[in-house]
Amino acid sequence: MEAVLLVISILLIIIVLLQSGKAEGTAGIISGGSGELFRERKERGAELVISRITLLLGLSFFVICLVASFM
Repeated sequence: MEAVLLVISILLIIIVLLQSGKAEGTAGIISGGSGELFRERKERGAELVISRITLLLGLSFFVICLVASFM
């Protein structure tokens, strides 16, 4: 069980690091940068796949942790 958690946690770290930053222009808030900072962006293509993989890995990590805590 611990080996599965270790593999999932490493994969989760890698996949989160692969995601693009959604707040790329946060430095512009202070300096009066672009007004497009809070504009809604839709994920497409590889970005959508990475987002769904992150969700699945996170949920599986959570469920396995719950199961392991009751054993």
